[in-house]
Amino acid sequence: MGVKYILIRDFIANFGTKAAVWEPAEYDEAIVGVVERCGFQAVAVYDYDKLVEVTMKTGPSDYEEAVEYVEHNIAGCFVGEGTPMILYKPIENEESVG
Repeated sequence: MGVKYILIRDFIANFGTKAAVWEPAEYDEAIVGVVERCGFQAVAVYDYDKLVEVTMKTGPSDYEEAVEYVEHNIAGCFVGEGTPMILYKPIENEESVG
């Protein structure tokens, strides 16, 4: 498990930017990749649902506490140009629309 943390951080570092990553390293499980855009530095991308899941595993948090923590301390945190992005995925619904 520790090897994955090292590899994903190395992968991000290969983009030659000072992209921030969230601590503790257990949050590396939530990294889904790196995004870059013309004129902007590359940044790490985290899966929101996975951030909540990791928060629940690493602390004495239930779902609501984990959501509050992620919203306030991760999604609501700006650490400069290298601030990671968060991917919010639509909720899958078994009912078809239309």
